[in-house]
Amino acid sequence: MKFDTPATTNPIDQMKVVGKPTPRIDGRFKTTGTAPYAYERHDVVANQAYGWIIGSPIAKGRLTAIITDEAKRAPGVITIVTALDMPRVERGSKNTAFLFGGPEVQHYHQAIAVVVAETFEQARDAASLVRVEYKRSPGRFDLQKEAINAKPVGADSGEGSGAPPIDEDGDFEGGFASAPVKMDETYTTPDESHAAMEPHATIAAWEGDKLTLWTSNQMIAWGKSDIAKSLGIKEENVRLDSPYIGGGFGGKLFIRADAVVAALAARAAKRPVKLALQRPLIANNTTHRPATIQRVRLGATPDGKLTAIAHESTSGDLPEGQPETAVSQTKLLYAGANRLTAMKLAELDLPEGNAMRAPGEAPGLMVLEVAMDEMAEKLGIDPIEFRIINDTQVDPENPDRPYSQRQLVRCLQEGAAKFGWDRRSAKPGQVRDGRWLVGMGVAAGFRNNLLMKSAARVRLGADGRVTVETDMTDIGTGSYTIIAQTAAEMMGLGIDDIVVKLGDSDFPAAAGSGGQWGANNSTAGVYAACVKLREAVAQRLGFNSGDVDFTGGQVSSGGRSVALKDAAQSGELVAEDHIEYGDLGKTHQQSTFAGHFVEVAVDAYTGETRVRRMLAVCAAGRILNPISARSQVIGAMTMGVGGALMEELAVDKRIGFFVNHDLAGYEVPVHADIPHQEVVFLEEADAMSSPMKAKGVGELGLCGVGGALANAIYNATGVRVREYPITLDKLIGKLPAVA
Repeated sequence: MKFDTPATTNPIDQMKVVGKPTPRIDGRFKTTGTAPYAYERHDVVANQAYGWIIGSPIAKGRLTAIITDEAKRAPGVITIVTALDMPRVERGSKNTAFLFGGPEVQHYHQAIAVVVAETFEQARDAASLVRVEYKRSPGRFDLQKEAINAKPVGADSGEGSGAPPIDEDGDFEGGFASAPVKMDETYTTPDESHAAMEPHATIAAWEGDKLTLWTSNQMIAWGKSDIAKSLGIKEENVRLDSPYIGGGFGGKLFIRADAVVAALAARAAKRPVKLALQRPLIANNTTHRPATIQRVRLGATPDGKLTAIAHESTSGDLPEGQPETAVSQTKLLYAGANRLTAMKLAELDLPEGNAMRAPGEAPGLMVLEVAMDEMAEKLGIDPIEFRIINDTQVDPENPDRPYSQRQLVRCLQEGAAKFGWDRRSAKPGQVRDGRWLVGMGVAAGFRNNLLMKSAARVRLGADGRVTVETDMTDIGTGSYTIIAQTAAEMMGLGIDDIVVKLGDSDFPAAAGSGGQWGANNSTAGVYAACVKLREAVAQRLGFNSGDVDFTGGQVSSGGRSVALKDAAQSGELVAEDHIEYGDLGKTHQQSTFAGHFVEVAVDAYTGETRVRRMLAVCAAGRILNPISARSQVIGAMTMGVGGALMEELAVDKRIGFFVNHDLAGYEVPVHADIPHQEVVFLEEADAMSSPMKAKGVGELGLCGVGGALANAIYNATGVRVREYPITLDKLIGKLPAVA
């Protein structure tokens, strides 16, 4: 199905099932422990052995020997495969680093060997007996130091966020120089880890030249293609299966070492092998959000109109990597005649930087929205009013390109009313509650809507039930449920009459999970397949397919009504189709918006920050399931608290690795850190987006939260911190006098 004109009235608009708050249909499996995650697929293939990956002990240099004699004699050892035993394994198209490294080492904990044994403990113990000899080389591990050598580099995150190396519209330098009111500040954000609860894990099994991987992967079709490329085998000989994924956040968008090394180990062992990346290897072996150094310059007239906007960002990555696209939202979010965005990339010998939930906008809005507050204060204008003054209904760099829908002003205004913004003290450091300094902060949330081809297959059985098959994944986002709701709405059934099968590369290729594109595109693919199935049902039952109603398990037209299941009595009906898009995403800017509000209390004696309450007001197209959408947003808001207050991968700049590479040292928010969250969805159906008229919220809920929190801390204390995370040591010496 080609979607190249705005959606008109269709069966989804009935909203009998779609749009209703529906509990997760996979929830009972998750809560009873019966949802099988990758490492727990004990029953899919017999005689599984256990693998243990050995990571490089150096960040930069050359392996001279990997000595395995003693390890091979250890109890239970089946085989040991090292990177020095074979030609270098090819990289997948989405990988920056080689997933099985050596002899040249690109980063610390790069996989260089795997030990396979009869039990997990035997594999782990034997791995400790492997000796690695190497020659260390000097490395580049300090972004601040290497920033001076950074070069202009453009990038596209592949998730709707991107920018050229340097992009100027109008005359920024002239506009900034002549602006009556100016601000010019530099901010930093740190390296961050995905820290998903489920580790990267794979079971690999060969049957002749055919490979099956039961793995934890967000993008099945991408993974299948890259496994084939890495191993030099035909794509049709590869099968990936990921029905349940315990968190991804972008860290499982692409294949990682667990998948490639498990396949190599299984081939060498001549039996199935299962392995999971140890927690330290998840930080240093997989991808992370790169640190940034960002400079923002704003110029405005005294009445608050922005006349000059510049946002420049420097980040680091391995050679051939990409910069963090932190300036992307600044190209679109606010009006202003003279504009400049620029990105630079410093080459570092740290683990690969890549997509982490809302790449680009997440760290970019942590900075831009603080700069907007700083400018509002210089102007003496309320920060919400300042943002409203500079709202735009068109692409600021291309005024002939309007937004399909843009309700940012409503998000801010309705959020302000609900949050009690009028009780905020404009002067910082004025509100106390005992020993606590109390403040409020606001930020705009922004994230683009990305359109991607997505396919599905639907089957109508003789029992009247419909089965949906698509390689779409569920990373904890509720894909099973919204896909079931879509099929139920289209076929006139209850949600209990729908069976959803996901995550298998033998199914039609869907959009996959990432970039908040999954919900809208995957359900649109199911919609397309159901349109075909409706036509097949009508034809088999003798109806005019252009005028048929599907309701309550009945198919009706012209006063005649037949049970849906009767269409399959002579054999199962199967339909398959995909959604693909025309130019609507080019003629109209499609984005999602939010107003984020945070209230904090900061201990006047210690500088400890406590979040008291949070509110997100979101405009993100049709909300397919308010329950799962709210879960996505509050989870993202929690992630935003982590990024603002505690999350930071500490770099050992001598040796070149992330020191706090486990869940004991890498701090993330817990329930006690998040006392109260509220989410409001504005009513919206975007006909430019898809037949579903939906967009996405999975990353919108994160974008802007860090800035709102930083602004709240400033409002509480009068201390402006421009280096994330905002830990108490950055506050304690600057707090107002307590007596």
